[in-house]
Amino acid sequence: MIDCHTHLALEDFDPDREAVIARARRAGVEQILVVGEDAADSQRVLEVCARHADVLRPCVGLHPDRFAEDRDAPNEASIAAVVQLARARRGRLVAIGEVGLDYWYVKTDERRAAQRNCLEQMAALAAELDLPLNVHSRSAGRHTIDLLAGCGAHRVLMHAFDGKAGHAIRAVEQHGYLFSIPPSLVRSAQKQKLVRRLPLEALALESDSPVLGPRPDERNEPANLLHTVRCIAALKGISEDRVRDATSENGRRLFG
Repeated sequence: MIDCHTHLALEDFDPDREAVIARARRAGVEQILVVGEDAADSQRVLEVCARHADVLRPCVGLHPDRFAEDRDAPNEASIAAVVQLARARRGRLVAIGEVGLDYWYVKTDERRAAQRNCLEQMAALAAELDLPLNVHSRSAGRHTIDLLAGCGAHRVLMHAFDGKAGHAIRAVEQHGYLFSIPPSLVRSAQKQKLVRRLPLEALALESDSPVLGPRPDERNEPANLLHTVRCIAALKGISEDRVRDATSENGRRLFG
């Protein structure tokens, strides 16, 4: 299995990261993508992944929640720092991410416009470096898909998509986007509907560790992909082996 979206470089995992990785391996997880949230966090991602290069794969990005009204919004220098880091480490990266739009946290037109500007620059960076995008779209699914399509982005993972299934189907059919499903699938009617509607060829696995686990009150980790696999298999009436094989192939096709 491939965990296509995690935050394993966060300090939450400093005390037991090796044990978390060991449990993931025992569960059958072969690769774990680790996303960055800004330039400093992305540098930490690179350092953590270098210490576990056999399984952790780094992404560099600027998370859309950095534009929330209770923060000092990223400026062009913040974006440039991510761009510079990605260009300098392009040989080690598997994606640009976490990037995207978040209209749940970000409410004002000014901050949303800044998010869109940032995402356009991140899409251009991904195209320049020939890398896929690892994308966040909370409460902004249609807007994110439309913006990326307008940028000509076709190598896209939509992580933990919370939008309408119809928008996801359009993104798959018209642009070939991939949708990664977290273990919270077991308790989310919206994500269960999404899994039922999307073809298996459009699905990937993610944990979004340390959040979006099968239980909201427990820290999530990549080994919990087993819950996602079981639930997808049950929803689609297919074997768990078929889910594992298909989602792994989908992840390899996008990220290499």
